[in-house]
Amino acid sequence: MNTQLKRRIAFALSMGVVTTGIISFVLLSLNLGFSDRFALMWLRSWATAYVIVIPAILLIGPQLQAQVDRRVH
Repeated sequence: MNTQLKRRIAFALSMGVVTTGIISFVLLSLNLGFSDRFALMWLRSWATAYVIVIPAILLIGPQLQAQVDRRVH
């Protein structure tokens, strides 16, 4: 596996953890508030979002980056 692919995968995994964690926490707290079940519901929501977002980042990310590069240069 080449270095560029490793970097892209590492970035997707890292960005996925950060973004899905923040978004799931904020939306769950705004929509349902804090309760004794909050942590469990948040972790379940976070895991679901993470499983969805990682393939999206890996599959859509390069195409989106290419479009941005074409428009910026």
